[in-house]
Amino acid sequence: MTWQATVELTVTGLGYDLVDTERSPRGLLRVFIDHAPDAAAGAFITVEDCEKVTRQLQHVLEVEGCAYERLEVSSPGLDRPLKRADDYTRFVGEQIEVTLKVPFQGRKKYRGVLHALADGWRVVLVEPEVAAKRGRGIGKSAEPKAEQALDFSLDEVREARLVPVVDFKGRRFAAPPAMTEGAKPQRQTNASIELDGGRKQ
Repeated sequence: MTWQATVELTVTGLGYDLVDTERSPRGLLRVFIDHAPDAAAGAFITVEDCEKVTRQLQHVLEVEGCAYERLEVSSPGLDRPLKRADDYTRFVGEQIEVTLKVPFQGRKKYRGVLHALADGWRVVLVEPEVAAKRGRGIGKSAEPKAEQALDFSLDEVREARLVPVVDFKGRRFAAPPAMTEGAKPQRQTNASIELDGGRKQ
């Protein structure tokens, strides 16, 4: 079993979602976790969650003989990457930023609200400056423009991330809005723990 498969099996076995893994040449193993899609709405990854996963991974990686120097387990943060089709399904209705492998109409980066299609995905475009002005009450009376959208498949994407929710009224990040039935869980704040793997301290 590969180290990636070992990590994924361990993380999912503890009831979490494995978002991503990174392994540096110097032996640092990074693991990014989130709550499973069916977790309580608005649940955040905490330091306690990271400690729980870290302890189990240290044990399992030692048993499996996976070599590493340091292990870091953390939340993916407010700009959570979208890696798999399940990630896109989970965050339909959220704002994302998509970077394409090949430019389309002269640009690679697009930002907008994610929608699911029968055979792919669509981002209904939102320009950052327009969204900011509308959030401040500017331009609300103006005639709305026709929506622009980008349809894409996952093999056309180099990178996709959630757009952090920013509150311009004093707090850096907005509090999660009230949840309604069928709504998606909100994103977590940053939480992480880093330990020397498999070594007594």
